[in-house]
Amino acid sequence: MNRLSVIIFIVCLCFLAGNAAAWHDETHISLARAAGYAKWYNAVGADIAKIKAGAIERHNHYSNNPAGTILTPEIMLQQVQRYNKVDPEGHLYGAILASVREYMKAKDEGKYGEYHLAYAVHYLGDLSMPLHHIEYDAFNRARHSEIEEAVNEKILDGSLQIHLYPVTVRSEADLVREMVRVGNLSMRLGERIRSEDRLLTAQEAYEQLSHSASLLRAVLEYTGAPRIDTGGKGGEASVPLAHF
Repeated sequence: MNRLSVIIFIVCLCFLAGNAAAWHDETHISLARAAGYAKWYNAVGADIAKIKAGAIERHNHYSNNPAGTILTPEIMLQQVQRYNKVDPEGHLYGAILASVREYMKAKDEGKYGEYHLAYAVHYLGDLSMPLHHIEYDAFNRARHSEIEEAVNEKILDGSLQIHLYPVTVRSEADLVREMVRVGNLSMRLGERIRSEDRLLTAQEAYEQLSHSASLLRAVLEYTGAPRIDTGGKGGEASVPLAHF
């Protein structure tokens, strides 16, 4: 294999690795805090882990779905066995379910399960990132960084626009149902901005983050995880985060 072939091979491997990141740190932290996650500062841990875990962790953050895919509970449940596996197609949905299961199992066994929950919190944030549900094509590669930064720069300035709405999760079946709902909304938006060759608007980004935050709050309630009061009333909350 000549030098040019080696370079091409390496570049192809990088493309196959899939989406390397989702919302940036400040966005993940803000989402977790808005949902009432007591250890909101752990929300970026899953991205930090990529530095040493590489593909084993990176492939937990996305799912490269072909155009026109309609997510179903079966698709999500089938991904659970791929959690923490090298899998260039990605398995975000299985990662959410597996990490929630591991948190609840650790709690039942009297162990410290908070790190499992921290992973679940991050993956639930990734669930609303539109580009993490569509194929990692030329558009995705070109626009990914700009889209993940959509509101990151100003999200901590005290004018947070993440709004919580009622979501009910009392069982894993409920969780899967809500994941299907948010996943399909996110994927359709990803396909739309790809067809229009554009970035997310700030309003679209905050709407997506609101989906993740609302589902995360329901998951925290379902799992009995420690929570903080976000000050929300009537199922909504707008939480200033300028002074953590």
